[in-house]
Amino acid sequence: MKNKRANAMTGSLILSLQRHQQVFAGLFANVSRDQINWRSERGKWNMLEAVCHLLDEEREDFRARVKSILDDPTQPLPPIDPEGWVITRKYAEQDFDITVTGFLNERETSVAWLKSLKDPQWDNTYQHPKLGPMSARLFLTNWVAHDLLHIRQITRMHYQYLAANTDISLDYAGKW
Repeated sequence: MKNKRANAMTGSLILSLQRHQQVFAGLFANVSRDQINWRSERGKWNMLEAVCHLLDEEREDFRARVKSILDDPTQPLPPIDPEGWVITRKYAEQDFDITVTGFLNERETSVAWLKSLKDPQWDNTYQHPKLGPMSARLFLTNWVAHDLLHIRQITRMHYQYLAANTDISLDYAGKW
């Protein structure tokens, strides 16, 4: 019974990734150049940096690490440097529309790949030297959680941009 429930949850997680692709497409649609580069405060990411991060995480973190653990959990995970990439990959200089399209295309590739897997061993586990056991299922679940964190972040960016660019009170809308 536990295995059936885990498999059903895994299918639900994959569908969440597919649904989130549409959510991100909506959040990134028709955004002004000013808003793309706007920051709520110094040191915070802008929308361009957020989508660059999502693209890199899609390709080089979650999909790559799930694949690595499914293929051979004894192998080291592909290295990542999400915070460093902001600078080394010059996120602030990237083209927003190209990056959004790239991210959405990569998500489509990820979902198609996940759906194509035949009897994946989601319980395959890599022994991380610092973090301990990390299963393919853990990475898949955290992939969805990562999406939700950034959906919240980008929604907050939209709200904060509106608040910063109007003299109209937003209190009637409700407490943020």
